[in-house]
Amino acid sequence: MRLVTWNVNSVRARLAHVEQFVAQNQPDILCLQETKVTDNEFPLKAFVKMGFTHHAIAGQKSYNGVAIFSKLPFVPSQSKSWCGKDDKRHLAVTLENGVELHNFYVPAGGDIPDITVNDKFAHKLEFMTEMTDWFTERRSEDNKLILVGDLNVAPFETDVWNHKQLLKVVSHTPIEVEHMERIFSSHDWVDAMRHFVPEPEPLFSWWSYRARDWRASNRGRRLDHVWVTPALKPHLKNMEITLDARDWEKPSDHAPVVVDFSNLA
Repeated sequence: MRLVTWNVNSVRARLAHVEQFVAQNQPDILCLQETKVTDNEFPLKAFVKMGFTHHAIAGQKSYNGVAIFSKLPFVPSQSKSWCGKDDKRHLAVTLENGVELHNFYVPAGGDIPDITVNDKFAHKLEFMTEMTDWFTERRSEDNKLILVGDLNVAPFETDVWNHKQLLKVVSHTPIEVEHMERIFSSHDWVDAMRHFVPEPEPLFSWWSYRARDWRASNRGRRLDHVWVTPALKPHLKNMEITLDARDWEKPSDHAPVVVDFSNLA
């Protein structure tokens, strides 16, 4: 089973990119974030043409939005209204093999890492706290869960281009890293990306549009993640960040993350 997570930064603006990526990589499941389109205007026909016969979408105009497209059958799973907001940041489905898949788009948090002056940062920390509580309540050794998405936190020192310079920059501040560690511990998650590329090797999935040559400067951060519960760790086969997609004309600032699983009957 080939699983992809990608913050596409507007599915309609990047539809040709999605089509090109799918043709080249043939994912079985495609999880998108920041689709930025209402459900009734989502380009579903294009995804059916790509071979995705099953879908779950949750979108809104111009902001946020998540979607799951699959060649494998699934049914919708339990979700919730995070922080009391219906801002389309989470979808969950259960595959026929019993694996429960969660697709998240965690709030970015604005520019100032201070909850007293920045409501967006307060929202982000509240959202992450609710994630910790929710997965802690549902914890079980037998759970077969996959959590993917743009979690908007680069937790390790080598998940950013310069640890010291980014300690006060939203996405790598100590308080955000602490909140992510709590989510990670809530269900003994396994970091699938770091399973294949262990520290201290640098690992990035996002590069700012500000860089004239993103490859040359390589001022990246790992904001996109794939986690699995311990029951699925033996099934991890391969991982790749598809850097070429970041080179395409008018790309998303995120590159797709591909994870392959074996023997998931």
